[in-house]
Amino acid sequence: MTIKNPFSSRLLAAETSREGDRATTLELFFDLVYVFAFTQVSALMSTGHDALSVLQGLVILALIWWSWTSYTWLANQAHADRGVVRIAVLLAIALMFLVSLVIPEAYSDLPGGLFAPIVFVICLTAVRVVHAVAYVIAAGSDAALRRQVILSMSAALIPAAALLVIGAMVGAPYQVWIWLVAIVLDLALVYLTSRGGEWRLNSVTHFAERHGLVVILALGESIVAIGIGVGREPVSVAIIVGSVLAVGLAVGMWWIYFARFAAKTEHAVAEREGVRRTGTATDVYTYLHLALVAGVVLAALGVEQAMHMVEKAQPFGVFGAVALGGGIGLYVAGTAVIWRRVAGEWALIRFAGAAAFVLLIPVFALLPAVVALGAVAVLIGLVTGVEQVLGARAKAPAAARPAEPAGS
Repeated sequence: MTIKNPFSSRLLAAETSREGDRATTLELFFDLVYVFAFTQVSALMSTGHDALSVLQGLVILALIWWSWTSYTWLANQAHADRGVVRIAVLLAIALMFLVSLVIPEAYSDLPGGLFAPIVFVICLTAVRVVHAVAYVIAAGSDAALRRQVILSMSAALIPAAALLVIGAMVGAPYQVWIWLVAIVLDLALVYLTSRGGEWRLNSVTHFAERHGLVVILALGESIVAIGIGVGREPVSVAIIVGSVLAVGLAVGMWWIYFARFAAKTEHAVAEREGVRRTGTATDVYTYLHLALVAGVVLAALGVEQAMHMVEKAQPFGVFGAVALGGGIGLYVAGTAVIWRRVAGEWALIRFAGAAAFVLLIPVFALLPAVVALGAVAVLIGLVTGVEQVLGARAKAPAAARPAEPAGS
């Protein structure tokens, strides 16, 4: 008598997701690699300590973001912890760890060992190939979705990968610019081949939750930055004050996204149907959330620089001020643009707050680091406080208005 292995038929199968499905523990495990990646990006920008190093870090961030969001779409199509998708995610975890490991050498290969820029490109491309193959299988009997996956992936992946290889071989000073063209081309070609296409968003709940989790991961980087800045220094009053202010800043950034914004955005996307829902989710989560993550990573870099100087009376400096003020400004402005996209409303308080963070960068640069941290924390507190008060006042007249007679 032959006993059939009950798991063999499921190994390369895929279980389609449904509305209301949530993130799995395997996806959370997958995200841990990106915690390391975000830390490596911050370290790369901090080491160079100039505009070029920041650009290099942002290009790397965009490349790893594109891999992360691709797997979020895949896991929304089919459960991440089952069948072929589980295999793909586990392979991606190993490959993305290698990608993260070589980030410090992505632009400047160290003597000895393998040529790091090519290792970076090969592993990152392999992550994308695994994703594409798994997505084709996960499409199941949905021929239209399968054609969409093949169209978008082949149109974007091949030229982008070629440019990444060329950039790695050419090296400095052109590498970062070639890689920038590669990621812009990749993002643009996927966007153009997807508009009005056949992508499926099976669970808005899952999609919104996944992007909320990645924002949390990025905010965690801002907390880690506090410790990196003063990890080997003896505790002092200045360090305690600076740490409290930096944590308060992280809390303010959390509040900006999670207090009401995240749930309202998810609800606005869920109200749409079909192509409109998919298109809105693509704009809001796949593309615009990159600005939020980039803003948090830049702000974390600014916090790290501030904590390095927290006991010094000298001016904070342009590099740290641009990272701190510019990063938070980008983050706040990103949420305002997202709200404009989903609700058609202008979040004027957030736009004004974002402008204030950017316009005050010269002031932050002239202040001592601990004072600059305090000023930024107070400003983000003002943005959240004013928004909260005005929101409460707007609701009060509606609550006090008498109910309409029945049948009116």
